[in-house]
Amino acid sequence: MPSPVPGLSLEAISIWIAALLTLAIYSFLYKDNPIYKFAEHLFVGVSAGYVVGITYHLVFLALIYRPLFTPAAVKLVQPNYLVIFPALLGALMYFRFSRRWGWLARWPICFVMGFGAGVGIPLMITNFLVQAHSTIQPLAPLSDKTHQIQWFLGFSNLVLLAGVVCVLCYFYFSKPHKGALGVASRLGIWLLMIAFGAGFGNTVMARISLLIGRVQFLIDKWWPLLRHPF
Repeated sequence: MPSPVPGLSLEAISIWIAALLTLAIYSFLYKDNPIYKFAEHLFVGVSAGYVVGITYHLVFLALIYRPLFTPAAVKLVQPNYLVIFPALLGALMYFRFSRRWGWLARWPICFVMGFGAGVGIPLMITNFLVQAHSTIQPLAPLSDKTHQIQWFLGFSNLVLLAGVVCVLCYFYFSKPHKGALGVASRLGIWLLMIAFGAGFGNTVMARISLLIGRVQFLIDKWWPLLRHPF
């Protein structure tokens, strides 16, 4: 396929477009401006179109149309009529755009919420049990090879247990936070702030890694084209 711009390859044109859109997004660091809004709306529109295309091919064609009308394409001997029921539930979602028949959309929404709760609650309980198991480790664990007490591991388990108890003391409101309970609750606050700070730090580092990737793209890909466009 020939390039629409003489002297520039399709790869060079794509790099220019990506670089200009990157600079348009980062122009928000100066102030909110029309260039940033254009890039933001373009990103949202392209993402929505991409999701629609992926949903059409991977959901409608693969899970509904082919099992019903071309079963041989999905290695079925006969049409799978069971897909009609989830397809109807999905179609009812679009009645949300109608004021008269919008109540029909409540049925698939209720189904999705109930299914999500049924799947999510056991996962949350499993996660809770895993975290609870981590707080009841032995304070004097033995090595499998030497049968000697691993003091460092026992100390770390003791610190973890004390931290959990202090955090729980902070959420204990049946008695005033005075004396030993007050000291433990204040220590629990500090531990919570450390945990929240670590989570926020991970989020910031993820954003910094994205920034580093875009800067490397501008330096390694776009800057050579900027110096020697042809």
